[in-house]
Amino acid sequence: MTETAERFFVRTTMRADLEAVRALLVETWHDSYDALMGRDRVSEIVDSWHSIPALAARLERPRSEFIVADDGACIAGVAYAEASACGKTVALRQLYVLPGLQGRGIGSRLLNEIVECYPEARRMRLEVAEGNVRAIAFYRARGFEEAGREADPQGSRIVLFEHPLAVYGEG
Repeated sequence: MTETAERFFVRTTMRADLEAVRALLVETWHDSYDALMGRDRVSEIVDSWHSIPALAARLERPRSEFIVADDGACIAGVAYAEASACGKTVALRQLYVLPGLQGRGIGSRLLNEIVECYPEARRMRLEVAEGNVRAIAFYRARGFEEAGREADPQGSRIVLFEHPLAVYGEG
C-alpha cells in the first residue's frame, strides 16, 4: 500500500459527509463518463442519482454499507454496497476515488472494507460502463470475472462482473 493510501482511514459515511461525497461523485463521474455519455447527460445523472436526498437515503437502507476514505481534511473515496435479502450476494453499487488520487490503493482499501462488512456473503456483483476501461482494469486486477453484458435503462452498454467472496481474501 502506498503512503497516500495509508494516510486515509475508512469509516462509515455520516450525514455531515454528504456534501463532500456529492462533490467527489460529481468530479469522478465527469472524469469517468463525459467522454462516454457527454457532459450534459452526466450532469443529469449526477443531479438525480447523487443529490443530497438520494445520498441521505443510503444512510438508512437495511443490509447496506456506505463508507468513505478520509484523512481528516479530504474525503478521497466512497463505496456503497447492498446485500441480498438472504445475505449471500453483495451488489457493489459504487466505488469511486478522486481522479487525482486514483492508483494509490484507496479503491482497494474501500473494496476490502466492503468485503469485510459482509462475512456471510459468497459473491459480489457489480456493473461497469463498457467504455470505463480504468474501472474494468481495476476490477479484473482484483479477480473479478466478466459475467455478461447488457444495456442499462439509459441505453448504455454495461459489463457485469462477479467475484466469489469465499475465496476473495485467500491466496
